[in-house]
Amino acid sequence: MYFASRYPLPLAAFLLLATSLRAVEAHNALTPEELAEGWILLFDGETEFGWKGAKGANWKAAGGVISVSEGEPGLLSTSSEFGDYQLKVDFRAAPQTNSGIFLRTPPMPVDPAADCYELNIAADENPFPTGSFVKRRKTDGGHTTGRWQRYDVTARANRFTVRLDGRLVLDYTDPKPLGRGAIGLQLNSGAVEFRDIKLRPLGLEPIFNGRDLAGWHEFAGKPSVFSVAERGELNVKNGPGQLESEARFADFLLQLEVFSNGKHLNSGIFFRAIPGEFWNGYESQIQNGFVGGDRTRPLDFGTGAIYRRQKARKVVPNDFEWFHKTLAVSGDHMAVWVNGYQVSDWTDTRAPNANPRNGLRREAGTLIIQGHDPTTDLSFRNLRAAETPAR
Repeated sequence: MYFASRYPLPLAAFLLLATSLRAVEAHNALTPEELAEGWILLFDGETEFGWKGAKGANWKAAGGVISVSEGEPGLLSTSSEFGDYQLKVDFRAAPQTNSGIFLRTPPMPVDPAADCYELNIAADENPFPTGSFVKRRKTDGGHTTGRWQRYDVTARANRFTVRLDGRLVLDYTDPKPLGRGAIGLQLNSGAVEFRDIKLRPLGLEPIFNGRDLAGWHEFAGKPSVFSVAERGELNVKNGPGQLESEARFADFLLQLEVFSNGKHLNSGIFFRAIPGEFWNGYESQIQNGFVGGDRTRPLDFGTGAIYRRQKARKVVPNDFEWFHKTLAVSGDHMAVWVNGYQVSDWTDTRAPNANPRNGLRREAGTLIIQGHDPTTDLSFRNLRAAETPAR
């Protein structure tokens, strides 16, 4: 970037301006601080990956926004479900637009007073203007600007707080709360755009104490070596082998950080695993290699893949660098984010079966950290998880 001026800017002012310009450009991205806090992107800024529905309307992802202006009213909703979270969404609506952001919603809600929470985007003359929960709680209005605005929502159990452009506009407690559901973007009438759709799961608890292997056990007779480093990191060397959690999870959200101490090393996180059996569960792959310099061509399914079911659409992380991984599992659906970017979105359409190798397993199972082969040398830290509440 070059600025030609007869009166050059002082260095401090120049750096401040450059930083501000970078901040303006950095839409649909996460900062290192946000990654450390557990934020993920629900919209990658380019595609509708991770979203579904909205037939018969002109929804499109282009120019860094998701937009819609006409067609059949309905929702574009996430294919993943979430329970407790903080959600940030930027939106821009024409003055007479009637739209909304649906929380804990099914794909086709019928009554916003019963089967979802509809955070409205609407003019002041609407019975529930911008900032209101439709059919639940009305705000005082005066919030629609026609410019880019930001919702910041915290949904924790039965309490919802909503800030609009930093100001608290809604504090609502539901005596009969819905436990979980998708995030939905609505077309009702008029043009609306969305960007910077970010979510931070809440309520996750540590499942590794950083001191020893309490709460986990090794599969006997295998060559993998699991240890805890002085810095509180869990390390696995050699393989094959597995370290299995005592805790069991069915519908859940897991976050952790991973470091590959070699080039293109192989490991994985197994989930809904059959307790006590070796490598018998769904597997979220760890393998940072890709073919021909093309990150969309992963080696051996790629980090974040649902192994042998769906390849990662992009290899996001690098070897020899810590990376963040988020796994969300509900019912027959599972999705993975790597460094906040969604790389897999898979639904198990097979017939139910107690063995996940043979069919859909919904039952709770253990988590397994895999030692893959003699070259394995990976480290893990900040492992935390929570069961997702029932609907």
